[in-house]
Amino acid sequence: MNRPPVVDKVRARANHARYRPGDRRGFYESFFLRANHASEPQAFWIRYTLMSPKGRPEDAVGELWAVWFDGRTGAHIAVRNETAPGRFSFARDRFDVSVGGARLGAGYATGAATSKDHVISWQLEFSGDQAPLLLLAPGLYDRAWPRAKALVGLPLARFSGWLEVDGRRHDVADWVGSQNHNWGSRHTDFYAWGQVAGFDGMPDAFLEVATGRVKLGPLWTPAMTLVVLRTAEGEWRCDSVASALRARAHVGYFDWRFDAGTGDVRVRGRISADHEDFVGLRYLNPPGGVKQCLNSKIADCRVEVFADDKAPVVLECRRRAAFEILTDDRSHGVPLLA
Repeated sequence: MNRPPVVDKVRARANHARYRPGDRRGFYESFFLRANHASEPQAFWIRYTLMSPKGRPEDAVGELWAVWFDGRTGAHIAVRNETAPGRFSFARDRFDVSVGGARLGAGYATGAATSKDHVISWQLEFSGDQAPLLLLAPGLYDRAWPRAKALVGLPLARFSGWLEVDGRRHDVADWVGSQNHNWGSRHTDFYAWGQVAGFDGMPDAFLEVATGRVKLGPLWTPAMTLVVLRTAEGEWRCDSVASALRARAHVGYFDWRFDAGTGDVRVRGRISADHEDFVGLRYLNPPGGVKQCLNSKIADCRVEVFADDKAPVVLECRRRAAFEILTDDRSHGVPLLA
């Protein structure tokens, strides 16, 4: 099947930075890695970020985040470092990111971050043969709207190496996850984001899903839900504005259900986790203010795929799904660790 040229164009630049130094409009950009242990409820999430406040590009800073999730003990560790202005670089013509002394590029990640009494350091390699996955319709990536963009630079990435968490070393051998890239002039006002890198019994399947709402003055837009499901048989997408608005979703603390359809295919899913499986993080917003990100990488997911009047295909995973909620609400009760 021939792809529109815009798809290849966006994929070719999937891991090239969009940040323009000196831009006064405000900007954030993040590259993050995440992966899960094959059989234990353990996961890591590492994020290399820049944040340039609106009207003050000279105050742009780099941020380095890391979270270690341990569902066996419930002792999740989150750390965040912020650099001085100018102590970061995000290359626009290749995959090359530096935040302080931490580095990220094609197939490798190194760094360390400290918060309060906690330290996480890492040295990782990753590889894979999947093409970048676009959550948005390809034509939207070079437009002003939506203000927040996201894609998966490497789905089903396989990681090896190590993380050291508060002096304890954790070897990483063939953990499966993803390398991701997002950017924009402001964070979406409210969203739920989910991802599964391999389901039980279908390890080559990959799910990316998001439900978001934007505030326009005192009013909220309707919820829009985007879904991309990639399997060995191909890629199914709910990414047009019309289909995203038709999709149904309910996001609660901490249970999210969605139902989307295009063509002859319908995908119905649920992502959920216990309150104790989340950590709370503070995200600076370029226009000002702070958003709260409730972050879990050890959630459960169940997806049903209905097609051609056949019995639904059921995909499930336990304690290996990514689940994030971005909100201004303070009633969730999740401690803010970083």
